[in-house]
Amino acid sequence: MKSQTRGGTRWRRFAVVMVPSVAATAAIGVALAEGALAASFSVSGQQFQVTAKSLNGKGFVQYGALDQTKKGNKPVAVVGINSAEITKLCQAVTIPTPIGDVTMKLTAGDGDKKVEATKLFIDADDLSANAKFTNVDIGVSVSDTTKGPGPAAPDKDGRGAYVPGSFAQQADEVEFTDVNQKAWATSAGTFTLPGLHMGVSMGAATCPTK
Repeated sequence: MKSQTRGGTRWRRFAVVMVPSVAATAAIGVALAEGALAASFSVSGQQFQVTAKSLNGKGFVQYGALDQTKKGNKPVAVVGINSAEITKLCQAVTIPTPIGDVTMKLTAGDGDKKVEATKLFIDADDLSANAKFTNVDIGVSVSDTTKGPGPAAPDKDGRGAYVPGSFAQQADEVEFTDVNQKAWATSAGTFTLPGLHMGVSMGAATCPTK
């Protein structure tokens, strides 16, 4: 009985520590924002799933970069959006623990109010969606992009490093529907999550893809 009690205490402490961290990092993808945000956290190397029914953004840029994580370098596609509105956002991450896999899932924007973000950066290595771009430029130099919020300069540890002058694309506006992606991190200047709900449970779980 004493062993079970101690195990229960460890689980409660784990939940108390981890749940706020998910709220702090909730978003759509891996991201290294410009300025102070770019150096504000170290990418953990723990991949997570993000889905959304729709994402409408203004001021879009995308380019390739290399993120340094505790598990090694990760090639990623960075998406930067000046302002975004998101419906039916879901984020799920499975964490291995001494007591088994633990899933943390977050949902928001499922009612009349949409999730809103500014200066949103997303680094991901897998994305599926339906997409529409307005006034798109494909093949522009990443150093000369003007329509999105980036690119951000790499921080002192090299996170978010990209090759100056390399391939990028940009657009005035972008519309994504049925978004399903695997990301390494996300950051934003502001992130508003109406109807936020977060749950922690044993075992693996995923977000709905439709």
